[in-house]
Amino acid sequence: MRKRSLISAAATLTVAGAGTFAYASLIERNLFTLRRVDVPMLEPDAEPLRILHISDLHMMPGQHRKQAWVSALVGTDPDLVVVTGDNLSSPEAVPGVLRALDPLLDIPGAFVFGSNDYRGPVWKNPLRYVFPTGEYVQGVELPTEDLRAGLTASGWADLNNARTTLKAGGRSIELVGVDDPHVERDDYPAVAGPASPDTDLHIGVTHTPASRVLDAMAADGFALLLAGHTHGGQVCVPLYGALATNCDLPRSMAKGLHRWPASRSWLHVSAGLGTHPTAPYRFACRPEASILTLIPR
Repeated sequence: MRKRSLISAAATLTVAGAGTFAYASLIERNLFTLRRVDVPMLEPDAEPLRILHISDLHMMPGQHRKQAWVSALVGTDPDLVVVTGDNLSSPEAVPGVLRALDPLLDIPGAFVFGSNDYRGPVWKNPLRYVFPTGEYVQGVELPTEDLRAGLTASGWADLNNARTTLKAGGRSIELVGVDDPHVERDDYPAVAGPASPDTDLHIGVTHTPASRVLDAMAADGFALLLAGHTHGGQVCVPLYGALATNCDLPRSMAKGLHRWPASRSWLHVSAGLGTHPTAPYRFACRPEASILTLIPR
């Protein structure tokens, strides 16, 4: 009798595990959702400003449903679009990324790159995200400059270790950004300095929310910090949250809006819209883009 019970329990667990894996790999990773977040950071009586934050597309050439969903985000009527990297998962994916973003390119925008805009992904044991060991390995070279040219041709600002000011929503906005800290391409000292008092808003942008970069941006007075990279944990445990962030960001800040510690700055981390192509699943962490509505404090 006990043997039968053990066999029955094992069979139940096997079926449940298979069902969970099927849901995570076939359903949830395609349940794109739009998050709406209010950020109380403007002066009293200021008009709201809407920022569309897109991250971690990890585009493959045949992902037409994802491309169509991103294109439809133009209907959210943002004042500014910010893309925080890891757009590519294939050397053939640039046309798909540009096709997805095309309706948004007439809106003021800015971008930084992640490691998967330079080199393709390779298979790795998913447990390495929870227990990181060894050297970070990347795959084939990607057509980075084709992607950069497609975005800058529209007038979007390239913020990879750069700083600029643009007009959006009737406001003057100073932006500073770095190339991806995850692969040590960041050079914040090259663009560091106090936020300009002559601009209305100050935004810092990075792919990986590395504390060394966020601390420096917040200290310089950039009141809103935008990042991606974490995938929100990608596989989360209900009532517990992310198992890992793949950087030194605390798990509790793996996605969403948070106050950056010991500062007056807000940090928004996007859980992103894609997955690593060798780990195509999400659980308790739907793929997302976000509309951030900046409102008076």
